[in-house]
This record gives sequence, structure tokens and C-alpha cells, in this order.
Amino acid sequence: MEQYIVSARKYRPATFGSVVGQKALTGTLKNAIATDRLAHAYLFCGSRGVGKTSCARIFAKTINCTNRTPDGEACNECDSCRQFNENRSMNILELDAASNNGVEDMRSLIDQVMVPPTTGRYRVFIIDEVHMLTSQAFNAFLKTLEEPPGYVIFILATTEKHKIIPTILSRCQIYDFNRITIADMVAHMQRVAASEGITAEPAALNVIARKADGAMRDALSIFDQVAASSRGNITYQSTVENLNVLDNSYYGRLVDAFVAQDVATSLLIYKEIRDKGFDSLFFINGLAQYLRDLMVAANPATLGLLEATDDVRQEMAEKASKLHPTYLYKAMDLCNDADMNFRTAGNKQFLIELTLIKLCQPDSLSSDESGSDEGLLRPLESFTTSSPAPQAIDLKAAPASRPAPAATAPAATAAPSAAAPQKAAPYTAPASRPAAVSEPHHRSYTPGTLSMRNRPTFRQQTSADAGKPKEPVKKRDKAFTDADFEAAWHATLQSVSDEPLLAGVLALADTRRTEGTRFAVMVGTNIQADTVTRHLENLCSRLRDRLENDHIELEARVVQGEIPPQFWSEQQVLDHILKEYPAVGAMMSQFKMRLI
Repeated sequence: MEQYIVSARKYRPATFGSVVGQKALTGTLKNAIATDRLAHAYLFCGSRGVGKTSCARIFAKTINCTNRTPDGEACNECDSCRQFNENRSMNILELDAASNNGVEDMRSLIDQVMVPPTTGRYRVFIIDEVHMLTSQAFNAFLKTLEEPPGYVIFILATTEKHKIIPTILSRCQIYDFNRITIADMVAHMQRVAASEGITAEPAALNVIARKADGAMRDALSIFDQVAASSRGNITYQSTVENLNVLDNSYYGRLVDAFVAQDVATSLLIYKEIRDKGFDSLFFINGLAQYLRDLMVAANPATLGLLEATDDVRQEMAEKASKLHPTYLYKAMDLCNDADMNFRTAGNKQFLIELTLIKLCQPDSLSSDESGSDEGLLRPLESFTTSSPAPQAIDLKAAPASRPAPAATAPAATAAPSAAAPQKAAPYTAPASRPAAVSEPHHRSYTPGTLSMRNRPTFRQQTSADAGKPKEPVKKRDKAFTDADFEAAWHATLQSVSDEPLLAGVLALADTRRTEGTRFAVMVGTNIQADTVTRHLENLCSRLRDRLENDHIELEARVVQGEIPPQFWSEQQVLDHILKEYPAVGAMMSQFKMRLI
């Protein structure tokens, strides 16, 4: 009976062309051999199972081959190639630095370097896991690595390049190996399955490739495991059961529950997942990954980022079309928060269940306190795979729990009509600034284009609204003084005390009138400006109500040049103290004190 050999060894690459997923790197090595431009030391870096040691062996075999093929591969027929294939070549030596990492091991290696090759041109020393060498061993190896005999080539391999001392790195040509892509692993496993007479579903191989996490060796080991358990018929279901992988069908059912706003079903699905033995942290990370896949599947331009079969991509794109993009962003953010809070949570199950409840309540995902529909799930009937981009959908009509505003609502709080004037953009100071703001140099702050608040909302007039005459909204225009504004501003600061981050930023900020009813909130950094910008509409609304003037506008500005004392750094505070009180500087000099 023929002895069984695992696929990771049986199908280990023997030529540059059979190396999976490293085409550019192997092409560089072949060109170096063809032009006889060989360095004396190489460093192969990369994660496990990507082909570092295999490429080192192929490289050592090829440079000693006396009859290379036209495409630069070893011939496998000359004496040197036969000796290598039969594991009796004296010109290629491998050293495991994990178990031979001392000074004496390096001295023994240096003694072997002095022996010239008996056949062939080069003696190649492959040192695997070189980062395991001790500092003393590295130092003992330095001189030989820098100036070896002309017939010696060193190939160092490591998974942790950052642990190698710089003096070693500077003496080597460094090659960084890529992680193997899922598509490359699936294609290679299909070739292995065809060679072994095993039937394998592409979806099953995709699950194995994802589980391998970029390592071809791990993928082949898992392939052998699943093939043994399924008796040579690798199906998607047998792969999921054997590897204890959480099937995407669970996540698909959860998303359907989110769309239906069915809290009970989502909690029952989570219980079913826990009963199968899956860890809650593993579950929430898997849900976050599934939501990410839905996000990239929603746009044809990013569909290629989804590493899956065509059938799965089509299914994901169809499901993603039922979700508002902003909802996906907020849902991913909720899953990320649950992941970060999981390790410190006292009741981890409650944390996950609370997250699922929030995901079922689209209203809770809206970041607009003024009642905007941003972040809501769009109605399912308004989406079709062949329909164009959504055109102004009234989201407030979808949830039954949110009644339409009464016809007798005050004009000031009614939804703006199509004829209503647009809100003023953040004010940009003119070339000639008013005297009131000429002291510090500053600039207007514009929030990033990726801000959720900058996304358009989807609205359309209802049939009831279409028949009503459009009336202009009357704005309040009560006069107020700077003292009135200051009092209203302090009252507004008190009203946002329940938001510590915003309250802390505003406590340090200063306000300046820029023009008429326009005011600038002066802050010290872009981060503070971004925090203020996200709440400008809410702050404006409160100020307008207190001062009874709807023309009030706010903008965030970053202070530059002369910085107010409230924005001083510790060093600036110290410099001011030393300037005002020289005795403090003398004391610091006497006792050799410094700011740390």
C-alpha cells in the first residue's frame, strides 16, 4: 500500500512557475538568475504558509542547475538537480534557527562556510526562522554574512522581520512575500482536487480559503481534513459542519429580521447560534464582516472587493439593495462598538442582545436630532435590482410607529417645502475682515466629505402635500445685542452638559461675531472643529429659539497664529510663567528641573 503524503507536502512547489500567489517575486528571482546578478544574502519575509522556504529551495536548486530550461527553471535531470530531488545534495544546507540559535551553532555554520562546493557553483545556506537567533548569535554571524566566500549564498527566512537587528537587514536583499489571495487558493485547491479525484464545490473551497487566512499550507491541511471527513466529496454543508464555521445563512436571516424590525426573531437567531456553541465575540465579528460584504456588494464599482463566487456576489448584491447605505455604515459602527466593549462588559450576552435590538430599530441609528430620515431603512418595495438610483423616497411614511405631522403644526416646525430657502453654507471671511475678528489669524473649518451629515436625504412630496398651496415660511427676526447672545450661548452650553465631549470642547471655545447674525466658534484643533461641526445645527436651533431669530448662523473656525491662553500647551504655559516670573526659571536651573 502506498504511503499517504499530506497535500501540503505532496504538492509543494518544485519550480518557480508552481509557486502560488507570488508571480512578481518569482519573476524577479528568475531574472536575477538569468542575468547572473546574484546577491550574497537574501531575506525572505512574510506570514506563515506563503512559500518562503519553498522559494528558497527552488532558488538554491536553480542556481546550481547546469542545464536550465529556456524559461529559467531547473531541468530536474542534471546531477545537481537529481541530488537535490533525492535530498542528498551537499551544496544546499538548511538550518532551523528556532532550535539552533546560540553562538556555538553560528560558529559551526561559519566552519561549514569555509568548505567549497564539490559539484555545482554555489553552496546555499537556508536559515529558517532567523528571528529566533540570540543577539550574541547575530553578532557572531555579522562578519561572515557581510563578506562570505564567493561561492556562498545565504537565504534567511522569517515571519517577524521587525525582530531582526538592523545590521543584519542592511546586509541582505529583502523580499516581502504577499498573503495568498482567496481566489489563488481556491484555484490551487481545485487543481489538487482534480489530481486526487476529489469532487469539491467552489463555495466549500471558498470557506476553506477564508479559514486559512492567507496561508496556502493551512488551506491544504484543512482541505485534507474536510476531504477525509466527507470521503472525497467536499460539499459546502460538510465543510461548514466539519470546520464549525458559522454559516452566512444565519447572518442573512438576521439582516431580514433587521429589515422587518423584528426584535424577537433576531434574539431567537442569536440564541440558536449560542446553542450551537459559537462564541458571542466570534458571532459579532462575523456579523460585522457580513455587513461589510453587503456594503461593498451594494455598489457595482466595489463588488470586486467581495471575495466570493459569482452566485454569492449576486445574492449579496440583491440583499444589499434592500438597505440604505447609511444604515449599513451605522450598523457596522454598532458592531465595532460591541467588539471593543465585549472584553470589559460584565454581561456579554446582554451587550450583544442590546446591539441586535438597536440594529432592529432604525430610528435609533439616525444621528440627526432634528428628525431627519438619514439612517433609516428604506421600504423594501422601493428597491429592485434593475431600478435606477432611488429618487426622493419619503421615509417617514414607512414606520407605523411614526405618525405624519399634523396639518395644524406651527409653520416654524413644519418640514421645509421645495420652495423654502436653503440653509446658508458655513461663512467664509472676506478678504478685508471686520475689526472685531482681526486679532487672531484663523480659517474656516469645512468638515470632511465622508461625514454622514453631508449625505443627501431621500424625500418626495406625498399626494396630500402636492395639492396644498406652497406658503413661504415666516422667519423670526427679533433684534438682539452681543450681551443677549452671550447669555443665550452660556445657557446653550448648560443644555449640552449631557454630552461630555461636546461640552468640554465648547467650554474652551470662544465665540466672535463675524457679520450680522453670523458667529464663529473659535477652537484650537481640527478635531475640536469637527466635533463642533457635527452639532452646529442643534446649537443653532437652540440659539434661534432663545433669541427668537431664525437668521442666526454658526461656523467652526480653527485658531491660528496668536493662540488664546485656553488653547496653550504645557510648554507654552511654562514659557509664559518663566517670562512673567524669572525667579521660577532660576529655581529650575539651580535644581536642574525640566518639563516632562
